[in-house]
Amino acid sequence: MARNDMEDVMEQFLVHIGVERGLAAATVAAYTTDLNDYLGWLRDNGKSELSKVTSDDVESYIASKEDLSARTRARYLAAIHEFHKFAVSQGAVEADVSDRVKPPKTTKDFPDVLTVEEVDSLLKAASLGEGTDPVSLRDRALLEFMYASGARVSEAVGTNLDDVDLENKLTRLTGKGSKQRLVPIGSYAVEALERYLNVGRGPLQRRSKGAPELAAIFLNKRGKRLSRQSIWEILQVCAKRAGITKKIHPHSLRHSFATHLIQGGADVRTVQELLGHASVTTTQIYTHISPVGLIEAYVSAHPRAQ
Repeated sequence: MARNDMEDVMEQFLVHIGVERGLAAATVAAYTTDLNDYLGWLRDNGKSELSKVTSDDVESYIASKEDLSARTRARYLAAIHEFHKFAVSQGAVEADVSDRVKPPKTTKDFPDVLTVEEVDSLLKAASLGEGTDPVSLRDRALLEFMYASGARVSEAVGTNLDDVDLENKLTRLTGKGSKQRLVPIGSYAVEALERYLNVGRGPLQRRSKGAPELAAIFLNKRGKRLSRQSIWEILQVCAKRAGITKKIHPHSLRHSFATHLIQGGADVRTVQELLGHASVTTTQIYTHISPVGLIEAYVSAHPRAQ
């Protein structure tokens, strides 16, 4: 190895993360873009040898990105640190000069949350008139289901008839990495689902011009499985009808589900299990919105569980 050749070290680093560590091609491409920018800045500032780079250089480079978000600058620094750490392991330099450089502080992006009253208005707005037409029944059942279970939009789209146990008030959700979890659903959601399944789904299914959709629980107006985009559109229509001016999206129901549970007394680990988060750290964002308490079960915390 040419000990002071930054390009040579970078080339070997990219091979290392792509072949030896097996990182995804998109990740390798991101490292390539970030490190090309970093090495270009070093050359422009008179540093053509890796051994001449100092902690001050790294700090100055990160500071030069002040127009970017703290999260983006932290990403650049993470790539730089991995690069320098690799250079040390290969004997190209003696020390990781980036190790002393602290990432910029990031601000928490708190999720969009509806109040309990806004959720109630939203769910009522899903029902037009008496709410007996198939589409209204579907919309009410869909939104009740998403709020009751905290389902991601992809999980709601993927839910099948055999995933829902109305008698025991349970649903099986298939989340990221095909991981499945059982989540309780309250009586409001169960009643809305029963009305939809008994009266609304059949007429929607019969609108299919091809083979009928036998698996999916939520169908579109053409009798096929509802799409993510369709759920977004349904939510926007219902929010406008309910007079909600907040900018919301399908994930807002999931955020509201978690926040209202914690406000009702659910401990963060219970909410972690219900949301399907791999780490409790992900769930703890909701504790910044509401105080954390303790309860025995979901049913005593969720506003629409009874």
